[in-house]
Amino acid sequence: MPLLVLVAFAAHAENESAAWMQFTSGGSFEVRAVASGDCPVVSFNGAAPTAMLERASSDANFPSVCSLEVPANTTSVRLDRPDGSSLKLSPVSEPRRILVLGDTGCRIKGSAVQACNDPAAWPFAGLATAAANLKPDLVIHLGDYLYRESPCPPGNAGCAGSPFGDNWPSWNADFFVPASPLLAAAPWLFVRGNHEDCSRGGAGFLRLLGPIAYQAVQPCRDHLEPFAVDAGDQSIVVVDNASASDTSVEDASVAIYRADFAALEAMAEVHPGRALWLAAHRPIWAAISGPLGIPIGGNATLIAASGDLSAFRGLSLMLSGHIHTFEAINYQAKLPPQIVAGHGGDNLDRTPSDLRGAIFQGHSGVSVKDGLSVAGFGFLLLSRDAGSRNWSIQLYDSSGVPERECRFADGRVACPSAK
Repeated sequence: MPLLVLVAFAAHAENESAAWMQFTSGGSFEVRAVASGDCPVVSFNGAAPTAMLERASSDANFPSVCSLEVPANTTSVRLDRPDGSSLKLSPVSEPRRILVLGDTGCRIKGSAVQACNDPAAWPFAGLATAAANLKPDLVIHLGDYLYRESPCPPGNAGCAGSPFGDNWPSWNADFFVPASPLLAAAPWLFVRGNHEDCSRGGAGFLRLLGPIAYQAVQPCRDHLEPFAVDAGDQSIVVVDNASASDTSVEDASVAIYRADFAALEAMAEVHPGRALWLAAHRPIWAAISGPLGIPIGGNATLIAASGDLSAFRGLSLMLSGHIHTFEAINYQAKLPPQIVAGHGGDNLDRTPSDLRGAIFQGHSGVSVKDGLSVAGFGFLLLSRDAGSRNWSIQLYDSSGVPERECRFADGRVACPSAK
């Protein structure tokens, strides 16, 4: 594994050294690096090294970002930095161990202040190390990386020394330093969250993790087109719904997401015979605790855009974050099951353990057949059964201790009662 050492963010707030591999909107892998000087060199399958290209030049807020597309059929990638450290990865064409997490940043916004310096209050660093030890083939992050929007209040030891804003010190502290062991463990698929919209961390997201080419003349875009990547027998469709309001409905937004849902139908036709998963930050039909503990929720914009639900007929699974808990939901309607994994580090949400009877906004006619939530920080590992399309879903707490196991098979997610 590469020499990316996990240390407290305060000691490395100015560290300009991060490297990783990710999917792009073209469906291929790209290796990327943050560099304070020359771009690193990369070797594919042991061949002669090639210099990476500058993806984004440095400015007042960020160092340079370098990138290079990974050729097809590459099984070995080595990135060598000028300081002598290396990143070594072995891309897997058919991932059987897919790690899923989301909402990992530490919240500092006005009076909402999380103790970023306390690993119990913000456990992402330990979580990433525990997740890396499981040796996944692919990591899917469901969005919300950057929560440090305000200065740490004077005298608050819990977040003392924290940077804030859409800049490299904040991105480094909130994501790259704590995530470094997991970035070194496997390639990633990054989903944009609402904390990466253009009013918050959007410019940094598109510069560092964006799936499309970076354009300095347009450092942020309000919406990215859906794209699909092939990961073994399943194709994963990434939909950018970062700006889809949970509570209000605007005609312009509904039109955007209606077009996205139409694209889902088209992608199902392009990938016949393949399982099609949806990865999007905001879930369409998921719940939090309402009055008297009744589960309520649903995204008003996406529900209005979902129409007759025909766009979802080709999907087999939906993955989302946004709600800060784990949820597994099966619906009465002909919809794929929903998994929510938004419990990677930010302050947790209160959700009922039993999600049956959830009340959703709008008039989509969708109701929960059965569903549950599990409290606490953590992440998921989806492991595929040999010779089948069935998956086990192991829930881990933030220290990597198994909590519960679910099964994804025959079009539903089943989570037997914990013993």
